[in-house]
Amino acid sequence: MRLIPFLKGACVCLLCAGWLTACTKNASERQGQKRQLDRPVEVPSFSADSAWRYVQQQVDFGARVPNTPEHAACAAFLAGKLRSFGAEVTEQRADLRAFDGTVLKAVNIIGSFRPETQKRVLLFAHWDTRPWADNDAEPANRAKPVLGANDGASGVGVLLEVARQVGMQQPNVGVDIAFFDAEDYGAPEHVAGVADSWALGSQYWAKHPHVPGYKAQYGILLDMVGAPNATFYREQISEYYAAHVVDKVWAQADALGFGGYFINRTGGAITDDHLYVNRLAGIPSIDIIQRDVQSDTGFGAYWHTVHDTMDHIDKNTLMAVGMTLMYVIYNE
Repeated sequence: MRLIPFLKGACVCLLCAGWLTACTKNASERQGQKRQLDRPVEVPSFSADSAWRYVQQQVDFGARVPNTPEHAACAAFLAGKLRSFGAEVTEQRADLRAFDGTVLKAVNIIGSFRPETQKRVLLFAHWDTRPWADNDAEPANRAKPVLGANDGASGVGVLLEVARQVGMQQPNVGVDIAFFDAEDYGAPEHVAGVADSWALGSQYWAKHPHVPGYKAQYGILLDMVGAPNATFYREQISEYYAAHVVDKVWAQADALGFGGYFINRTGGAITDDHLYVNRLAGIPSIDIIQRDVQSDTGFGAYWHTVHDTMDHIDKNTLMAVGMTLMYVIYNE
């Protein structure tokens, strides 16, 4: 993913229109959201210990860079876990051309629960890791691949635990969990003039969904959701396309006591998988993504470095994200 430091021209107007729309939501809709939060529902217990183990198991494969044995082994692991939870699994394979001409043997892995159900929710994360630690302070490290404990594995780990719980107790909606590939093969900052080089797997899926004509009520992307004391701001592209979903998720987090993680203020705009799910698939989708306001990059200091390791994964953060997600989908 890439942080967009500012947006110009028409983009600003569109985002402002989105914010005005969100601000003028009628009172009855907001009251309906409050009633939904107040209604007692039976929500399974999210296990942060389990989610942490799923993150560790991915990291144990090594860097999950497309076209490597580690990538292939992790793909088999992820598909196998989803099947073991009772999901109907699609392994969507595609040859995707990267910005530098490399053909990536990519695989999007989608696990569907209650595939016959019309009302659906899409939960997604990317599972690949960056081929180069191009943000590392040490020049000698910049050609090395990123292990991606937080940047990739954390979101997948949370969603695997959600899938485990959904497999044991189905919510009222159908749930699709998508692990998109080739998100992190985007052009480095010094390579200019390359458009849409990030999130290649989600771009492909949005144009060729695993089910023809696939639709979902909304989508939620998890990206970098494991760091200690992480803060998740209301990301701008999410606000423009799906402010009502941001409202729903941030209100639920606050109701659960996780307001210290889910900051109810606008953050930056991020080029991430949700952009293409919104733009190309037409599914209103949001990004729950760490925003570090103290960092020059907007992300953690270890982002796109060799230091993105299990040291930066915290069970309390996994719990905050996982429990919020569970309460959202089980309240549908």
